[in-house]
Amino acid sequence: MATDRRADVTWKGSLMDGSGTLDSTTSGALGTQSVSWPARSTDETGGSTSPEELIAAAHAACFSMALSAGLAKAETPPDELKTSATVTFQPGEGITKIALVVVGRVPGLDAAGFEEAAQGAKANCPVSKALAGVPEITLDASLAS
Repeated sequence: MATDRRADVTWKGSLMDGSGTLDSTTSGALGTQSVSWPARSTDETGGSTSPEELIAAAHAACFSMALSAGLAKAETPPDELKTSATVTFQPGEGITKIALVVVGRVPGLDAAGFEEAAQGAKANCPVSKALAGVPEITLDASLAS
């Protein structure tokens, strides 16, 4: 069964001087969020989010779900996965890189098996597939010590 998710945004003004608001999402989980060009193109977010930050959150969550599913299917379900996604945005070029980092606690699995499962999740999670046009997506996968 297909599901649809929606986000509504209002933008006012020009790109450089304007600002926007993420008004609502299907679930209501995100609440109202401010979006702005400075939050997208500088380190000064001013409490605003950016499309790239939202993409990073979506990618980290989707990757974690895909990895968890793959590990469970292989009968080595994880105790915990901690995933971060860093999306690099270059004004004038767009998204140039995404760096995924995952640290897992997976009983009964060695580092090579975890790396293999993580690479499979990276290749097959729906958000990774949607972002296939990004020039570089890296993955650093390790087991917690």
